[in-house]
Amino acid sequence: MSLSTLLDRILGAETAGRRLDAEVTMRERTVQCMGPHGLHRMAYREWGDPANPRVLICAHGLTRNGRDFDTLATVLCRDYRVVCPDVAGRGRSEWLAVKDDYALPLYVSDMITLIARLDVESIHWVGTSMGGLIGMLIASQPGNPIHRLVLNDVGPVVTAASVQRIGQYVGTAPDFPDIESAETYLRTVCAPFGALTDAQWRHLTENAVTPLDGGGFAMAYDPGIGEPFRKNPVTEDVSLWPVYDAIRCPTMVIRGEESDLLERETLQEMARRGPCARTVEIEAVGHAPMLLDEAQINLVRGFLLTD
Repeated sequence: MSLSTLLDRILGAETAGRRLDAEVTMRERTVQCMGPHGLHRMAYREWGDPANPRVLICAHGLTRNGRDFDTLATVLCRDYRVVCPDVAGRGRSEWLAVKDDYALPLYVSDMITLIARLDVESIHWVGTSMGGLIGMLIASQPGNPIHRLVLNDVGPVVTAASVQRIGQYVGTAPDFPDIESAETYLRTVCAPFGALTDAQWRHLTENAVTPLDGGGFAMAYDPGIGEPFRKNPVTEDVSLWPVYDAIRCPTMVIRGEESDLLERETLQEMARRGPCARTVEIEAVGHAPMLLDEAQINLVRGFLLTD
């Protein structure tokens, strides 16, 4: 089956009354995690053979969820058991009672719990934006399980300008009367994703919102994830170079050519120090490439499957 045909099936197939081939069937599960103020459940989805010892975890960005990786998972599940979690407070995962807990230490702890649930000794990791920061923090630890790492439009320097831009909309989205209104909003705030097709925008929208009891839709995340941004506004670039320099596994960094979060100078420095990452830029895209088209998917697949 060609990649184009496969993408058409995942984005355009009628799902009522039938299921996709077993090799691209999505399984939904949850795992119980412990945070500073109690237990919470993190949702995740699996694709591919559940007995495959080769595992790939795909971690999403700040306001997104694991469904962003449906297309990538559909392709890579022939080679991997692909696992796409919803970080706490996003998608189908439970919301945290104490909003200050929405921070990287909890996200890292939750992912270690997930890896223990998967019962594997090593994994590959694809992380977009926040998901990349989580991957970096895990990969920097001695004895960590990440053996190959893809950082999608994120690095050891996070610009203050990008955090301020994201902080303007995170947790402040309105409710939407219909899916079309939600898509219009998403196309506006996520314009840096680049020139996606109508089908791709609709797929991202349908999986980024949740129905409201009285009708309409809301974004599928806890508005409280924006509270730490408002309590502690970022006025200077955030540097994590010691974390990056401690990474030892093969690493690839993808940058949107117009990204305001990962600057080109940082990308170039990432190729020279730490794991000496392979670096790639995607034309006419800002923050962040969505890994939806054939060229971007093949880029990730080619790196991950390199011996």
